[in-house]
Amino acid sequence: MPIHASAQDAPVSRRDGFLMIWNSIMRSVQDSREEQFLDVLEGTPGFAEIKFAKFRGIVDDDEVTFRPDDPLTLKDGLLWLFRTRSVDDLELMQAEHLPDLLSRYPLGDFLIPGPAAEPRRSRPTVAEPPRVKNELLSRDRLIDLILKFDTLLRDEVHEVSLYAEKFHGKGTAFGEPFDMHALTAAHRTFPHNTMVRVTNVENGKSVTVRISDRGPYVHGRDMDLSLAAFTTIADRSKGKINARFERLGDKAVIASCKGPDARFQTRLSRDVRFVRGIPHSFVLGETLSLAANKPFVVRGVMYPDGTSARLQDFVHPGERYAFKPSREGEYVFRFSLVNGRKRIMRMTVTACAEPVAAE
Repeated sequence: MPIHASAQDAPVSRRDGFLMIWNSIMRSVQDSREEQFLDVLEGTPGFAEIKFAKFRGIVDDDEVTFRPDDPLTLKDGLLWLFRTRSVDDLELMQAEHLPDLLSRYPLGDFLIPGPAAEPRRSRPTVAEPPRVKNELLSRDRLIDLILKFDTLLRDEVHEVSLYAEKFHGKGTAFGEPFDMHALTAAHRTFPHNTMVRVTNVENGKSVTVRISDRGPYVHGRDMDLSLAAFTTIADRSKGKINARFERLGDKAVIASCKGPDARFQTRLSRDVRFVRGIPHSFVLGETLSLAANKPFVVRGVMYPDGTSARLQDFVHPGERYAFKPSREGEYVFRFSLVNGRKRIMRMTVTACAEPVAAE
Protein backbone atom coordinates (compact mmCIF):
# COMPACT_ATOMS: atom_id res chain seq x y z
CA MET A 1 0.00 0.00 0.00
CA PRO A 2 1.51 3.37 -0.96
CA ILE A 3 2.40 5.90 1.70
CA HIS A 4 0.35 9.07 1.46
CA ALA A 5 0.78 12.46 3.12
CA SER A 6 -1.44 13.13 6.14
CA ALA A 7 -1.77 16.83 5.37
CA GLN A 8 -1.54 19.13 2.38
CA ASP A 9 1.87 20.43 3.40
CA ALA A 10 5.00 18.64 2.23
CA PRO A 11 6.27 15.90 4.55
CA VAL A 12 8.96 16.89 7.01
CA SER A 13 12.29 15.10 6.62
CA ARG A 14 13.44 12.51 9.16
CA ARG A 15 16.31 14.77 10.24
CA ASP A 16 14.15 17.88 10.72
CA GLY A 17 11.34 15.89 12.33
CA PHE A 18 13.68 14.26 14.82
CA LEU A 19 15.24 17.60 15.74
CA MET A 20 11.79 19.12 16.29
CA ILE A 21 10.93 16.29 18.68
CA TRP A 22 14.32 16.34 20.39
CA ASN A 23 14.62 20.10 20.87
CA SER A 24 11.16 20.28 22.44
CA ILE A 25 12.34 18.32 25.51
CA MET A 26 15.46 20.44 26.09
CA ARG A 27 17.67 17.47 26.85
CA SER A 28 21.43 17.78 26.78
CA VAL A 29 23.56 15.74 24.41
CA GLN A 30 26.47 13.74 25.76
CA ASP A 31 29.37 12.69 23.60
CA SER A 32 29.47 9.02 22.75
CA ARG A 33 32.08 6.85 21.09
CA GLU A 34 29.39 4.66 19.57
CA GLU A 35 29.35 4.43 15.79
CA GLN A 36 27.17 6.97 14.02
CA PHE A 37 24.86 6.37 11.11
CA LEU A 38 26.85 6.28 7.88
CA ASP A 39 24.70 8.95 6.23
CA VAL A 40 24.73 11.50 9.09
CA LEU A 41 28.11 13.17 8.78
CA GLU A 42 29.94 15.14 11.45
CA GLY A 43 29.33 18.85 10.98
CA THR A 44 25.89 18.39 9.43
CA PRO A 45 22.71 19.53 11.26
CA GLY A 46 21.66 17.15 14.00
CA PHE A 47 24.87 15.11 14.02
CA ALA A 48 25.39 15.23 17.80
CA GLU A 49 21.69 14.77 18.62
CA ILE A 50 21.15 11.84 16.26
CA LYS A 51 24.38 10.17 17.34
CA PHE A 52 23.39 10.42 21.00
CA ALA A 53 19.85 9.20 20.23
CA LYS A 54 21.31 6.17 18.44
CA PHE A 55 23.49 5.43 21.45
CA ARG A 56 20.48 5.68 23.79
CA GLY A 57 18.24 3.58 21.53
CA ILE A 58 15.80 6.44 20.90
CA VAL A 59 16.26 5.94 17.17
CA ASP A 60 16.84 2.43 15.84
CA ASP A 61 20.39 1.57 16.84
CA ASP A 62 20.57 -1.64 14.80
CA GLU A 63 20.43 0.27 11.52
CA VAL A 64 23.53 1.52 9.69
CA THR A 65 21.76 4.41 7.92
CA PHE A 66 19.35 7.04 9.23
CA ARG A 67 18.05 8.29 5.85
CA PRO A 68 17.96 11.90 7.08
CA ASP A 69 16.37 13.36 3.94
CA ASP A 70 13.61 10.75 3.62
CA PRO A 71 10.11 11.82 4.68
CA LEU A 72 9.18 11.07 8.28
CA THR A 73 6.56 8.35 8.68
CA LEU A 74 3.84 8.42 11.31
CA LYS A 75 5.19 5.22 12.87
CA ASP A 76 8.70 6.58 13.43
CA GLY A 77 7.40 9.96 14.58
CA LEU A 78 5.25 8.29 17.23
CA LEU A 79 8.07 6.02 18.40
CA TRP A 80 10.45 8.97 18.75
CA LEU A 81 7.80 10.93 20.67
CA PHE A 82 7.20 8.14 23.18
CA ARG A 83 10.90 7.39 23.60
CA THR A 84 12.07 10.99 24.05
CA ARG A 85 9.36 11.47 26.70
CA SER A 86 10.50 8.31 28.55
CA VAL A 87 6.95 7.11 29.14
CA ASP A 88 8.11 3.52 29.65
CA ASP A 89 11.15 1.30 29.59
CA LEU A 90 12.78 1.34 26.16
CA GLU A 91 12.13 -2.34 25.51
CA LEU A 92 8.40 -1.61 25.90
CA MET A 93 8.45 1.18 23.30
CA GLN A 94 9.05 -0.79 20.12
CA ALA A 95 6.91 -0.78 16.97
CA GLU A 96 4.79 -3.69 18.21
CA HIS A 97 3.91 -1.72 21.35
CA LEU A 98 2.45 1.28 19.50
CA PRO A 99 -1.19 0.05 19.75
CA ASP A 100 -0.85 -0.24 23.54
CA LEU A 101 0.91 3.13 23.82
CA LEU A 102 -1.76 4.81 21.70
CA SER A 103 -4.46 3.34 23.93
CA ARG A 104 -2.72 4.99 26.92
CA TYR A 105 -2.19 8.24 25.07
CA PRO A 106 -5.01 8.85 22.52
CA LEU A 107 -3.20 11.10 20.06
CA GLY A 108 -5.44 10.32 17.10
CA ASP A 109 -7.07 7.67 14.95
CA PHE A 110 -3.81 6.16 13.77
CA LEU A 111 -4.48 2.41 13.86
CA ILE A 112 -5.75 0.02 11.20
CA PRO A 113 -7.39 -3.13 12.63
CA GLY A 114 -5.69 -6.37 11.67
CA PRO A 115 -7.57 -9.22 9.95
CA ALA A 116 -9.94 -11.04 12.28
CA ALA A 117 -9.48 -14.69 13.16
CA GLU A 118 -11.23 -17.12 10.88
CA PRO A 119 -12.43 -20.51 12.11
CA ARG A 120 -11.26 -23.38 9.94
CA ARG A 121 -11.72 -27.09 10.34
CA SER A 122 -8.06 -27.99 10.15
CA ARG A 123 -6.18 -24.94 11.38
CA PRO A 124 -7.95 -21.80 12.71
CA THR A 125 -6.24 -18.50 11.96
CA VAL A 126 -5.22 -16.03 14.67
CA ALA A 127 -6.37 -12.41 14.65
CA GLU A 128 -3.55 -10.03 13.78
CA PRO A 129 -2.88 -6.97 15.99
CA PRO A 130 -3.71 -3.50 14.66
CA ARG A 131 -0.98 -1.57 12.85
CA VAL A 132 -0.17 2.10 12.47
CA LYS A 133 -1.44 3.81 9.35
CA ASN A 134 1.05 4.20 6.51
CA GLU A 135 1.19 8.01 6.55
CA LEU A 136 3.77 10.75 6.30
CA LEU A 137 4.01 13.64 8.75
CA SER A 138 4.07 17.26 7.71
CA ARG A 139 5.78 19.86 9.88
CA ASP A 140 2.45 21.28 11.09
CA ARG A 141 1.06 17.82 11.85
CA LEU A 142 4.16 16.95 13.84
CA ILE A 143 3.92 20.19 15.84
CA ASP A 144 0.31 19.35 16.66
CA LEU A 145 1.31 15.86 17.82
CA ILE A 146 4.09 17.22 20.04
CA LEU A 147 1.81 19.79 21.67
CA LYS A 148 -1.04 17.32 22.16
CA PHE A 149 1.21 14.65 23.63
CA ASP A 150 2.97 17.01 26.03
CA THR A 151 -0.42 18.33 27.16
CA LEU A 152 -1.60 14.77 27.87
CA LEU A 153 1.55 14.13 29.87
CA ARG A 154 1.12 17.31 31.93
CA ASP A 155 -2.48 16.35 32.72
CA GLU A 156 -1.62 12.83 33.92
CA VAL A 157 -2.05 12.24 37.66
CA HIS A 158 0.64 10.15 39.38
CA GLU A 159 1.04 8.63 42.82
CA VAL A 160 4.05 10.13 44.57
CA SER A 161 5.69 9.15 47.85
CA LEU A 162 8.71 10.29 49.85
CA TYR A 163 12.00 8.75 50.87
CA ALA A 164 14.16 10.16 53.61
CA GLU A 165 16.27 8.97 56.56
CA LYS A 166 16.52 5.32 55.51
CA PHE A 167 18.35 6.31 52.31
CA HIS A 168 20.08 9.53 53.44
CA GLY A 169 23.79 9.46 52.59
CA LYS A 170 23.56 6.28 50.56
CA GLY A 171 24.48 6.14 46.89
CA THR A 172 21.81 6.64 44.25
CA ALA A 173 21.48 4.71 41.00
CA PHE A 174 23.55 7.44 39.32
CA GLY A 175 26.42 7.22 41.81
CA GLU A 176 25.81 10.36 43.85
CA PRO A 177 24.97 10.43 47.57
CA PHE A 178 21.29 10.89 48.36
CA ASP A 179 20.59 14.05 50.35
CA MET A 180 17.07 14.12 51.76
CA HIS A 181 17.39 17.89 52.29
CA ALA A 182 17.98 18.61 48.58
CA LEU A 183 15.15 19.08 46.06
CA THR A 184 15.59 15.79 44.24
CA ALA A 185 13.50 12.83 43.17
CA ALA A 186 13.65 9.25 41.92
CA HIS A 187 11.90 8.22 38.71
CA ARG A 188 11.96 4.94 36.79
CA THR A 189 12.62 6.34 33.31
CA PHE A 190 13.33 10.09 33.32
CA PRO A 191 17.00 10.77 32.47
CA HIS A 192 19.47 11.77 35.16
CA ASN A 193 19.44 15.52 35.92
CA THR A 194 16.04 16.08 34.33
CA MET A 195 14.22 18.95 36.03
CA VAL A 196 10.55 18.23 36.78
CA ARG A 197 7.87 20.50 38.20
CA VAL A 198 5.71 18.42 40.57
CA THR A 199 2.28 19.82 41.51
CA ASN A 200 0.14 18.47 44.33
CA VAL A 201 -3.36 18.13 42.82
CA GLU A 202 -4.99 18.55 46.23
CA ASN A 203 -3.60 21.99 47.10
CA GLY A 204 -1.98 23.24 43.88
CA LYS A 205 1.46 23.64 45.47
CA SER A 206 4.46 22.97 43.23
CA VAL A 207 8.14 22.16 43.61
CA THR A 208 10.85 21.78 40.97
CA VAL A 209 13.08 18.76 41.51
CA ARG A 210 16.09 17.19 39.83
CA ILE A 211 16.04 13.49 38.97
CA SER A 212 18.96 11.99 40.91
CA ASP A 213 17.88 8.37 41.41
CA ARG A 214 15.90 5.46 39.97
CA GLY A 215 12.66 4.20 41.49
CA PRO A 216 10.21 3.82 43.09
CA TYR A 217 9.69 0.09 42.67
CA VAL A 218 6.22 -0.09 44.19
CA HIS A 219 3.46 -1.00 41.74
CA GLY A 220 1.32 2.02 40.84
CA ARG A 221 3.77 4.57 42.22
CA ASP A 222 5.60 6.87 39.81
CA MET A 223 7.99 9.05 41.82
CA ASP A 224 9.78 9.24 45.16
CA LEU A 225 10.43 12.79 46.39
CA SER A 226 13.16 13.71 48.82
CA LEU A 227 11.99 14.84 52.24
CA ALA A 228 12.65 18.50 51.38
CA ALA A 229 10.72 18.27 48.10
CA PHE A 230 7.76 16.36 49.54
CA THR A 231 7.29 18.66 52.54
CA THR A 232 7.37 21.70 50.22
CA ILE A 233 4.03 20.65 48.73
CA ALA A 234 2.47 18.37 51.40
CA ASP A 235 2.60 17.42 55.05
CA ARG A 236 5.04 14.61 55.76
CA SER A 237 2.35 12.71 57.62
CA LYS A 238 0.50 12.05 54.35
CA GLY A 239 3.24 9.76 53.12
CA LYS A 240 1.98 9.83 49.56
CA ILE A 241 0.05 12.22 47.34
CA ASN A 242 -1.36 12.53 43.85
CA ALA A 243 0.58 14.92 41.64
CA ARG A 244 1.07 16.12 38.08
CA PHE A 245 4.48 16.26 36.40
CA GLU A 246 5.84 18.84 34.00
CA ARG A 247 9.18 17.88 32.53
CA LEU A 248 11.12 21.13 32.14
CA GLY A 249 14.31 19.85 30.52
CA ASP A 250 17.84 18.96 31.41
CA LYS A 251 19.43 20.86 34.30
CA ALA A 252 22.26 22.02 32.05
CA VAL A 253 20.05 23.68 29.44
CA ILE A 254 16.81 24.98 30.99
CA ALA A 255 16.29 28.63 31.81
CA SER A 256 17.20 29.96 35.23
CA CYS A 257 16.69 33.22 37.08
CA LYS A 258 19.68 34.65 35.22
CA GLY A 259 17.52 35.28 32.17
CA PRO A 260 16.71 33.81 28.78
CA ASP A 261 18.71 31.05 27.14
CA ALA A 262 21.75 32.47 25.40
CA ARG A 263 21.10 30.33 22.30
CA PHE A 264 18.89 32.19 19.84
CA GLN A 265 17.14 31.24 16.63
CA THR A 266 18.13 34.21 14.52
CA ARG A 267 17.68 33.44 10.83
CA LEU A 268 14.39 33.91 9.00
CA SER A 269 16.09 33.48 5.63
CA ARG A 270 19.55 33.88 4.13
CA ASP A 271 19.13 37.67 4.06
CA VAL A 272 16.69 38.31 6.92
CA ARG A 273 17.94 37.92 10.47
CA PHE A 274 16.65 38.90 13.91
CA VAL A 275 18.81 41.23 15.95
CA ARG A 276 18.72 38.61 18.72
CA GLY A 277 15.84 36.28 17.90
CA ILE A 278 13.78 33.56 19.58
CA PRO A 279 15.60 31.89 22.50
CA HIS A 280 15.21 28.16 22.93
CA SER A 281 14.12 28.80 26.52
CA PHE A 282 12.68 31.86 28.23
CA VAL A 283 11.69 32.95 31.73
CA LEU A 284 8.04 33.47 32.59
CA GLY A 285 7.37 37.15 33.37
CA GLU A 286 9.97 38.49 30.95
CA THR A 287 9.05 40.23 27.67
CA LEU A 288 10.40 38.98 24.36
CA SER A 289 11.36 41.76 21.94
CA LEU A 290 11.95 41.01 18.26
CA ALA A 291 13.53 43.20 15.59
CA ALA A 292 15.14 42.32 12.25
CA ASN A 293 17.30 43.87 9.56
CA LYS A 294 14.44 43.63 7.02
CA PRO A 295 10.61 43.55 7.23
CA PHE A 296 8.95 40.41 8.55
CA VAL A 297 5.42 39.36 9.50
CA VAL A 298 4.23 37.68 12.71
CA ARG A 299 1.52 35.36 11.39
CA GLY A 300 0.50 33.77 14.65
CA VAL A 301 1.40 32.21 17.98
CA MET A 302 0.37 28.78 19.29
CA TYR A 303 0.17 28.63 23.10
CA PRO A 304 1.07 25.69 25.38
CA ASP A 305 -2.60 24.70 25.75
CA GLY A 306 -2.91 24.30 21.97
CA THR A 307 -4.89 27.50 21.33
CA SER A 308 -3.67 29.80 18.56
CA ALA A 309 -3.70 33.54 18.02
CA ARG A 310 -3.77 34.44 14.33
CA LEU A 311 -1.93 37.69 13.71
CA GLN A 312 -0.84 39.78 10.77
CA ASP A 313 1.69 42.08 12.39
CA PHE A 314 4.13 43.65 9.94
CA VAL A 315 7.39 44.65 11.64
CA HIS A 316 9.70 46.99 9.73
CA PRO A 317 13.37 47.77 10.43
CA GLY A 318 13.57 50.07 13.43
CA GLU A 319 10.35 48.62 14.89
CA ARG A 320 9.94 45.86 17.48
CA TYR A 321 7.40 43.15 18.16
CA ALA A 322 6.87 42.54 21.89
CA PHE A 323 5.47 39.33 23.37
CA LYS A 324 5.01 38.42 27.05
CA PRO A 325 4.25 34.73 27.75
CA SER A 326 1.25 34.14 29.98
CA ARG A 327 2.09 30.64 31.22
CA GLU A 328 4.76 27.96 31.20
CA GLY A 329 5.16 25.58 28.28
CA GLU A 330 6.08 25.62 24.62
CA TYR A 331 5.15 28.50 22.31
CA VAL A 332 5.21 28.11 18.54
CA PHE A 333 5.74 31.30 16.51
CA ARG A 334 4.80 31.46 12.83
CA PHE A 335 6.66 34.08 10.81
CA SER A 336 6.84 34.98 7.16
CA LEU A 337 8.65 37.41 4.92
CA VAL A 338 6.93 39.95 2.75
CA ASN A 339 7.42 37.56 -0.19
CA GLY A 340 5.37 34.92 1.65
CA ARG A 341 8.20 32.61 2.72
CA LYS A 342 7.32 31.01 6.07
CA ARG A 343 9.33 30.02 9.13
CA ILE A 344 8.33 28.36 12.42
CA MET A 345 10.26 28.80 15.68
CA ARG A 346 9.63 27.32 19.12
CA MET A 347 10.38 28.64 22.61
CA THR A 348 9.94 26.87 25.95
CA VAL A 349 8.91 29.09 28.87
CA THR A 350 9.59 28.11 32.49
CA ALA A 351 9.01 29.92 35.75
CA CYS A 352 12.06 31.46 37.37
CA ALA A 353 13.46 29.02 39.90
CA GLU A 354 16.86 28.81 41.49
CA PRO A 355 18.77 25.86 40.03
CA VAL A 356 19.36 22.96 42.40
CA ALA A 357 22.96 22.80 43.53
CA ALA A 358 24.81 19.70 42.42
CA GLU A 359 25.58 17.23 45.13
